[in-house]
Amino acid sequence: MNTASLKNDYKERIVPVLMKEFSYSSIMQVPKLEKIVLNQGLGIAVADKKIIEVAINEMTAITGQKAVATLSKKDISNFKLRKKMPVGVRVTLRGERMYEFLERLIRVALPRIRDFKGIENKLDGRGNYTMGIDEQIIFPEINIDSISRLLGMNITFVTTAQTDEEGYALLREFGLPFKKN
Repeated sequence: MNTASLKNDYKERIVPVLMKEFSYSSIMQVPKLEKIVLNQGLGIAVADKKIIEVAINEMTAITGQKAVATLSKKDISNFKLRKKMPVGVRVTLRGERMYEFLERLIRVALPRIRDFKGIENKLDGRGNYTMGIDEQIIFPEINIDSISRLLGMNITFVTTAQTDEEGYALLREFGLPFKKN
């Protein structure tokens, strides 16, 4: 299945299902997946600068798009933190790359998690969903032998949905394996 297939799946199968489920009057009301944001907070990078470079390379390998370092906004002496020091890594995916990543996440990465029973179904109140991943090694792009430290990440799915129910239905139709209540 190529990436266009997920996009076509949205147009041909998901839109009619959601139109019927929420009885929209126009196709334009059907929620869409706007972007997927991957974020890694690396507070430990204050002590070791190489951690940021490694994280950028790993995140770039996972997404196929160059990752950027996020910088601290202010000085915090207790954490030995100065303004504009790198404290994380972030990538925002849209369009083809977004669908490509979503497909790899659903079909390859999530099934590789040990004792996987599904992901939590708590949305943010506006139809967006954020999930946490404990280890970056679930992605096949990461070479396990070259890992120096296990780093987690947050993956946020930003939708145009107005409510959690709409966002949940959209992501469920895309194939995200939510836990059964």
